[in-house]
Amino acid sequence: MYLLGYDIGSSSVKASLVNAETGKCVSTAFYPKVEAEIISHKQGWAEQRPDQWWGHLKQSTEAILKESGVDPKDIKAIGISYQMHGLVCIDKERNVLRPAIIWCDSRGVPYGEKAFKELGEEQCLSHILNSPGNFTATKLAWVKEHEPELFEKIDKILLPGDYIAMRLTDRVCTTISGLSEAMLWDFKTGDVADFLLEYLGFSRDIIPEIVPTFANQGTVTAEAAAELGLAEGIPVTYRAGDQPNNALSLNVFNPGEIASTAGTSGVVYGVNGEVNYDTKSRVNTFAHVNHTPDQTRLGIMACISGTGILNSWMKRNVAPEGISYAEMNDLAAKAPIGSEGVSILPFGNGAERVLQNREIGSSIHGVNFIRHGKHHLVRAAQEGIVFSFQYGIEIMERLGMEVKKIHAGHANMFLSPLFRETLAGISGATIELYDTDGSVGAAKGAGIGAGIYADNNEAFATLDRIEVIEPVAADRQAYVDAYNLWKERLEMHLH
Repeated sequence: MYLLGYDIGSSSVKASLVNAETGKCVSTAFYPKVEAEIISHKQGWAEQRPDQWWGHLKQSTEAILKESGVDPKDIKAIGISYQMHGLVCIDKERNVLRPAIIWCDSRGVPYGEKAFKELGEEQCLSHILNSPGNFTATKLAWVKEHEPELFEKIDKILLPGDYIAMRLTDRVCTTISGLSEAMLWDFKTGDVADFLLEYLGFSRDIIPEIVPTFANQGTVTAEAAAELGLAEGIPVTYRAGDQPNNALSLNVFNPGEIASTAGTSGVVYGVNGEVNYDTKSRVNTFAHVNHTPDQTRLGIMACISGTGILNSWMKRNVAPEGISYAEMNDLAAKAPIGSEGVSILPFGNGAERVLQNREIGSSIHGVNFIRHGKHHLVRAAQEGIVFSFQYGIEIMERLGMEVKKIHAGHANMFLSPLFRETLAGISGATIELYDTDGSVGAAKGAGIGAGIYADNNEAFATLDRIEVIEPVAADRQAYVDAYNLWKERLEMHLH
């Protein structure tokens, strides 16, 4: 008995096949092997063709079936993780009307800012828990203004995962979690955000049928089965955006639990058990995968644009030539906690949500030309990334979250012992590292949705925990002093 998970990213589409009994991944593949094309006709635009996602999904599916030798009839459920905030427009015949406007496209920003101002900050924050910002709803506002003839043809709007589910099952539907990331769910009324639809001039008819996150959301059609090499009738039983799904993959479901990633950019994603929001809209709040009308489970997300990209910049421009990341970590460890007064602000990868969408750039502070060397700079970079995470965590704590444990995948910046120790040291949280990824998580989510697993604890009982990092009490004050100095220097830029 097997479970199939898809992760529809902007760089590739990954498929994983998981043995439902052992919980182990038996085969995984991703396509394309080079980063997928992002169409950018103008500065700040980012589009992809949904049929290319489907083509990459087809290649990934063929690869895992071939490698594993699994009989498609033994696949009992499918789960989908996907890049968040995208906009796919379809007509009544379910044809895609234009390329998808994806998450990193910024043309919705002015529409979101105008809505936030004219509807009122209190109205937006108390109902949709965020500024309308640069999300699916405001991307559609751009289409309405600039492509009115195309807009008139729109029957339904879909998120990327909804589109893939439609191609698999021929059913057009979405989830509360999906609508919340689109800024189209009203947490006060427990319904579609009619006030925002009305303000933006959209008919409620464009919203697809709403289904639970864990449920039979349709079954694989004969046509899709023939195209992908799957068996007809396999149910799609789970879908979620990539950040909620990453949390699910790390078994983060309940208040106080945190999931973190630190690739090019970084995310701290925590679960809150009460409806709350940041009055300055520095963090985003969405319905988590297990949010229901009877159980409040919200994912609060702090996103830092400049994380791994700063570390790779240091490797290219500061560290000795030819050095590996592991050797760079050893070099950084030669400097003490706090890098002897050197601080680096890591905000050199565009506007930062946690800084209220300000773009302050990256900067280096406190260098003494006699005392400091490369090891101080390399350590200060990693500390600066961690401190930006802590800055986001403090906002989350003010919303009622208690951060005791951070779950992370054993990848990217979390491969650095210094990075992990610094995060444990300043947050006071225990860090648990796991061997998993989004497509494996999606497969296990499908197992929950299909009733193969009774709950998340059963689904993730086999999750492979690689390492546990506890905060070192003796180092606590050194981390606090270094963080306070870093924050003081950040606040100089913000005032």
